[in-house]
Amino acid sequence: MKLRSLRGPTAALTTLALAAAATLTAALGSGTASAATVRVGLGGYSDARPAGAVGPSNSDGAPVTPKVTPRLAGQAAPTNDWWSSLIYQRYAGNPYSENLYAHPMTFKAQAAGLEVGYPTTPTITPDGRQYDYTHARDLTLGVAGLNSPDTKVDGWSDWTVTPYWADGAHTFSATVGHGLPYVYAHATGGAAQVTTASAPTVFSNQGSVLGITVGGHHYGLFAPTGSSWSVNGSTLTANLGGKDYYSVALLPSAADLAQFRTYAYNFVTDTKVGWSYDQAAGRLTTTFTATTAAQEGSAAGTLLALYPQQWQATPDALTPLAYTSPRGTMKVRQGSSFSTVQSVTGVLPSLPDVGGYDRAALDGYLHQVSDASDPFSGATDTYWVGKALGRLAQLVPVADQLGDTAARDKLLGLIKGKLQTWFAGTGSPGFAYDSTWKTLIGYPASYGTDAELNDHHFHYGYFVQAAATVARYDTAWAADSQWGGMVKLLAKDAANTDRADARFPWLRTFDPYAGHGWASGHAGFAAGNNEESSSESLNFSAGLLLFGAATGDTALRDLGVYLYTTEANSVQQYWFDADHRVFPAAFQHSTVGMIWGSGAAYSTWWTAAPGMIHGINFLPVTSGSLYLARRKDDLAANLAELKANNGGAFTDWRDLLWEAEALTDPATAKADWDAGNAGYTPEEGESRAHTYHWIYDLAALGTLDPATTADTPTAAVFVNGATRTHVAHNYTTAARTVRFSDGYALTVPARSTASERGSRPDGGTGGATGSPSRPPPRPPRRRPPPPPRRPAPAPCTCSPTAPSPPPSAPARPAARSRPAAAPTTTARPTSR
Repeated sequence: MKLRSLRGPTAALTTLALAAAATLTAALGSGTASAATVRVGLGGYSDARPAGAVGPSNSDGAPVTPKVTPRLAGQAAPTNDWWSSLIYQRYAGNPYSENLYAHPMTFKAQAAGLEVGYPTTPTITPDGRQYDYTHARDLTLGVAGLNSPDTKVDGWSDWTVTPYWADGAHTFSATVGHGLPYVYAHATGGAAQVTTASAPTVFSNQGSVLGITVGGHHYGLFAPTGSSWSVNGSTLTANLGGKDYYSVALLPSAADLAQFRTYAYNFVTDTKVGWSYDQAAGRLTTTFTATTAAQEGSAAGTLLALYPQQWQATPDALTPLAYTSPRGTMKVRQGSSFSTVQSVTGVLPSLPDVGGYDRAALDGYLHQVSDASDPFSGATDTYWVGKALGRLAQLVPVADQLGDTAARDKLLGLIKGKLQTWFAGTGSPGFAYDSTWKTLIGYPASYGTDAELNDHHFHYGYFVQAAATVARYDTAWAADSQWGGMVKLLAKDAANTDRADARFPWLRTFDPYAGHGWASGHAGFAAGNNEESSSESLNFSAGLLLFGAATGDTALRDLGVYLYTTEANSVQQYWFDADHRVFPAAFQHSTVGMIWGSGAAYSTWWTAAPGMIHGINFLPVTSGSLYLARRKDDLAANLAELKANNGGAFTDWRDLLWEAEALTDPATAKADWDAGNAGYTPEEGESRAHTYHWIYDLAALGTLDPATTADTPTAAVFVNGATRTHVAHNYTTAARTVRFSDGYALTVPARSTASERGSRPDGGTGGATGSPSRPPPRPPRRRPPPPPRRPAPAPCTCSPTAPSPPPSAPARPAARSRPAAAPTTTARPTSR
């Protein structure tokens, strides 16, 4: 492979290029004799891919490298972001970018500069299953004469990016970002130039400040003081008078030009998010800060547009200004920072043992899995091995509660053995580090985790959750010096928070401003980036919380608290539209299977079956799924729509849907299980034992009380009529008292779960009913007959816009490969 040439042939850059070439040879090679294991505790990872394996590639299968300017060479390139098509060239014919959805503005890089748009009217597909606020150009920003052969990335921060153009005679850069109503431009080699998609209406001309309307949208153009804009048809130019800067602002109305002029020369040069978990108060505070540099004068401050999940939670004053976006109304803050304050509702490692199930039958269901000839069902890749690990991990506390220590220890042994095989660092299966893209890739890979850097948080979340279960029962195994170091390395790949750790980008798969994850590594779609299974993203963050709590790593625990709390609130708004403020009025659904930068779709990557469209944002069901019950009204409406679209019943993934139903209407879920449990096939990550345990426990516990918090993130309160049940897990080696915001105090023995039923919010001190640290004696086993073997799924031939019959069995596809919209410069890709 030929290295991209570096500009400025200095000795330092020559040395850098040689070093990069050596790194690239190792990273892009297909496994060589020189591959070595980098030790991490008792495990490790390989420094080269296994023979024949692939790494980050374009749609033609050719290796790709981060598309950055020389000064950023070797830095950890952000992937899985809203702007990743700038840095990851997925299509050989497009060296610029796909559509970029920063909200409220949209962008696209072209040879002449940066397209700017502001879509305010959604397009809804004829079948009503998808809506998009698709990018349409109002302006193109650049410098007169610019014709760049490509666009590279010249900088990034927590929610901004700076693309860069150069053609030998001209240079141009533009800083854009989430919530920024400005584009901050630098240009050399000619006059500043803005071209419009149609003849502009000039509503204000103040020389260096120009107000125009294009396509019904209002913009302010701000050149250096002393210069002036000239208008020649659809071309607007300004001689910069020896300066190199100008800015363009999207105005809510023409009357806002003066207010936006106040901050037009305060260029945003950095953005940072920080969070603080107040454990005693059960509260998460997140602070967003934009650093500005005045191009003229000494003013400071800026304007920031907040998403709904932000303005709903901020105590800071907002202006009356607002914008339209695919995520609903964005409200404007005047100032360089703002904070949000969110309540932390906890994540339990498992539900307590309070269900009225037949314990012998439950034990029999348990042994259907623990005694299976192949508990991993033939899984070999990161996703399906992860799913199998998750299924086994959910059964460990069930076995423990039943007193079936033999089954519990067998399950733990299976989990440990599989994790240790993957963590050994000796080949495939295992993890290999790609030093070009600064990422850890598991092989065998699946769903583009290797060639496209997709879904790392989805896949690795199952590994982290399984390790958290092991750590609950065997802290020594989870020590950094044993196998915990590899667990934390997987966490870092998807969610590195150490800005000094150059091995991985900062928060790879999580968008802190949007408040949720992105699944595609390259974002190479006309609709921007996407996220389908929000619940698998939350499974990852819940796993971080639990593993951090189990190992005493409070920083990792608090990272889990931040990710889990933030994304849970975003999912309520953008996947479930809980407040009915986000989806367009003409959109026919109250939930979506996936969101895109441009909008959202009632679909999945592989099927139009309603049960799977709804269920993909429920799985895997664990005690980290309790966030789904924060809005029981919305969850009930979600399931009601599913039944209405599905002939009045649950069909595909019935166990997942019963479990979701148990979070909002446990009595009905129990009746549905009782009536239908003999005639269904469990979803691949589920088991009869876990579903039975979950439904019957919630039938006794009732539903989550989301208003009550605790001074630990591993606690929850349930309400069943007039009965309240407080539950908490204590990972420490000494008994502690957990205090709840309703005034109740619960004594929890060391390394145990305690639950107390019938408590009153009177400030009294409660204790567990029964013995929280010892399960009851194991009952005699009575095993139900094993379920019938699941048939292989039929291939799916569904289209993005029309429903099609579901596959013959509710299985995941061979590839999650159907985008909602084709990229703008090449044929539709075959994977996300």
